[in-house]
Amino acid sequence: MEINFTKMHGLGNDFVVIDGITQSVSLSTEQVRFIADRHFGVGCDQLLLVEKSDVDNADFRYRIYNGDGEEVEHCGNGARCFAIFVKEEGLTAKTEIPVITKNGRIILIVKDDGAVTVDMGVPILEPSKIPFVANEQSNSYMLDIDGELITIGAISVGNPHAVILVEDIDSAPVEQMGKAIQAEKYFPNSVNVGFMQIIDRGHVNVRVYERGMGETQACGTGACAAIISGHLQGFLDNKVDVNLLGGKLSISWAGGENTVMMTGPTATVFKGTITL
Repeated sequence: MEINFTKMHGLGNDFVVIDGITQSVSLSTEQVRFIADRHFGVGCDQLLLVEKSDVDNADFRYRIYNGDGEEVEHCGNGARCFAIFVKEEGLTAKTEIPVITKNGRIILIVKDDGAVTVDMGVPILEPSKIPFVANEQSNSYMLDIDGELITIGAISVGNPHAVILVEDIDSAPVEQMGKAIQAEKYFPNSVNVGFMQIIDRGHVNVRVYERGMGETQACGTGACAAIISGHLQGFLDNKVDVNLLGGKLSISWAGGENTVMMTGPTATVFKGTITL
């Protein structure tokens, strides 16, 4: 089986994007892992699959697979690449594109300068819906991780996130603490672990250790989760610039039942064909 693909990235968070509309695509877990492998395949953090929508209020189905082959609920940087891909491939002429994901409907807005704004929806804070094991909802939680008490924010932005405030992002124990939190039973579906250093009320530095991948150059939902957590604890304003390893995103959230808006760039790297 030969499959045409496009390699893209959003701030260094890289993707293999596959058109499942004009070509027939059915991928096993092993095939996704092979494509994502940086030595033997194409190489990517996630594989994105464009499919026909099966609901009335969305133009496409947006499916996301981590490098370990598991399908996940959401990817913000991938969503921006998805929007540019369907435009560049002539699959839509719209600049406002509704898509359906494993976790619900989102809106992708292609701006005149080529940046993409993603309406990420209303954040989920209720522990049972994240899902996260806690007695009651709070703006922050204390976890016992290997005998050490860690304060986190717990949020879902279509996928679960734990956010930790740190004084210095460069020396933060991203891999060690990320693995340790993921290994615990607090998050039944595992969790993306974010580390946030606050510069001022409108600027932060963020690193994210993601499920099924490890640390990535950028994580859109992780940036959103960090801002939501900081806003809930009174540390951040409604609009914040987020510096990630791969570049900058702009995140805005007015609190409450308002949706989170994320704006950032994308890049198309190359197109190719892979034989599976």
